[in-house]
Amino acid sequence: MAELNEKDSISVAGNADEAATGKNAGTCGNAGKAAQGKASQPKKNPLSFQLKVDDFIPETAENKKSLVIMRESVSFWKDGARRFRKNKIAMAALSIVLFIVFLCFVVPGFYPYKYAEQVKGSERLSPFEYSKTEIQRKDAGEFVFPHLLGTDQNGRDYAIRVMVGGRVSLMVGIVASLLILIIGSLYGAIAGYFGGYIDLIMMRIVDIIYTVPDVLIIILLAATLKFPLQNLGSLPGFGWIQRLGPNMVSMFIVFALLYWVGMARIVRSQIMILKQNEYVTAARALGARKRRIIGKHLITNCIGTLIVTTTLQIPSSIFTESFLSFLGLGVQAPMPSLGSLASAALNGFQTYPEKLFAPAFLIFIIILSFNLLGDGLRDAFDPKLKS
Repeated sequence: MAELNEKDSISVAGNADEAATGKNAGTCGNAGKAAQGKASQPKKNPLSFQLKVDDFIPETAENKKSLVIMRESVSFWKDGARRFRKNKIAMAALSIVLFIVFLCFVVPGFYPYKYAEQVKGSERLSPFEYSKTEIQRKDAGEFVFPHLLGTDQNGRDYAIRVMVGGRVSLMVGIVASLLILIIGSLYGAIAGYFGGYIDLIMMRIVDIIYTVPDVLIIILLAATLKFPLQNLGSLPGFGWIQRLGPNMVSMFIVFALLYWVGMARIVRSQIMILKQNEYVTAARALGARKRRIIGKHLITNCIGTLIVTTTLQIPSSIFTESFLSFLGLGVQAPMPSLGSLASAALNGFQTYPEKLFAPAFLIFIIILSFNLLGDGLRDAFDPKLKS
């Protein structure tokens, strides 16, 4: 039995050795075959122009979709509007401007008091204060609308006068800015397009106009045109001249004569850049007239700059009108203006400070809102500021 066990163990050990030897031999054989296969493949020369077939296999639809960057093609105005809507400060300024326009142009239409209406016994009332007559009417059961900002020295509701004064200031600012836009853009476009001696002479005229004192010109024009404007205002269809008065008409004349020079400089610089483009050369080659090139090809491509500059010009015009009205060179009584209201409120400032704060605060809000709105439009439509 012992001999049999020894023989069995020897046979088992021998089989194990043979299996291990066979496995090692098989492994070595596979490794040898792999090495022979690698050796049989030709090495790729990095300087060779040999092409791979795999590089010419068409891409699948999924891979094509992943490589395509989908972006909607937008125009200049859509892109500018999108950028403007992202500017929260500019959107807030636009909301304030719209609210002020509604307050000054719409609310006076249904407000219970008129800006020239004088209520006897209601002189210099404090905010939400009633006169004796109004208290008696309330006791009788009649509804009496309160004076939100009190009344002035003549018994006129001060809130409606501030609203109408804001309307006058806004109209002056908008009309003056439109005059500046029209005159300045045409003058600057002509100077920038023709260049040479024409540009030199026109820009020297601009330099001379810069030195003219505007307040002195307004005073001289108001004194000179007083009687001619009164005679013209008596004619049918010119009654608005009497309502505005010679001072306000003189102010518009000064805006048209003096305040367009800044706009002309900006447009001139833009035109001098744009006239070098290929489409202007093509228009000249096709025989387009100079007037058509300036109006259709040059000024049209400056619209973004013109809108921004005009928006920033509005608060400047409003401030100038308020300043001149404060000096007594504004609209004619009884029509109010923010500047004239602030000037009249100085006499009783210590007793009735709200009479000065109301028009001054409205001037501040209007100018600040238009400045922020103009900055937002510039950031949205100026190509140089796009990131």
